[in-house]
Order: sequence, then C-alpha cells, then structure tokens
Amino acid sequence: MNGRDLYIKHCQNCHGAKGEGLGELAPPLTDSVFMRQRKQQLACIIKNGYSTPVTVHGKVYEGKMPDFNLANIDLAQLIVYITNGFGHQQGMYSTDQVEKDLANCK
Repeated sequence: MNGRDLYIKHCQNCHGAKGEGLGELAPPLTDSVFMRQRKQQLACIIKNGYSTPVTVHGKVYEGKMPDFNLANIDLAQLIVYITNGFGHQQGMYSTDQVEKDLANCK
C-alpha cells in the first residue's frame, strides 16, 4: 500500500480528504509550519496515538487520536504523503528515520 492509500484507509475519515480536519475533533494537516516543526514526532503520534490537546491556527483540538500499529515502511510512506501533500513540500522520510524517531517517543 502506498502513502495515499494508507491515508485514505486510516486518516481521511478524521483529517479529511484534503487534510482540512474535522470540526472541533481532528486538526487540519494543512499548516506547513506546524507540520515541519513536528515532523520528527509524526511516527510516534501515528503509531502510539495522541491525547494531548493540539493548537493549530490558534484553535485548540482536544479529540483523541487512536494508535495505528503500522509497519515502519507504512509509517514512512504515510508520513511522506502527509508532509508532501496538502501544500507541503518536505521531501523524503525513510524507514531509518522512522526507527530513529520511534526510539525517541515520549
């Protein structure tokens, strides 16, 4: 499965077809600054879920994100898709980087 297919299967229901988010529950994935600042946290967030409130464009999102037990190759492909789609251009993200980032999960 490629990053787009993984996004459609696991993320689109909450984050939207265009990364626009879901009302008060799921934040948008369209803020390039926010996404760039948190790129090293994305593998942890996707793999382990997230329950801490997130502020994007001054709006607080308090919905809980479930964990997705994806293989590292799937995490890499998904992160490449979301960090290069929705107006972003953040380049590649390898399985080696996934492993490094997962080792630093808090």
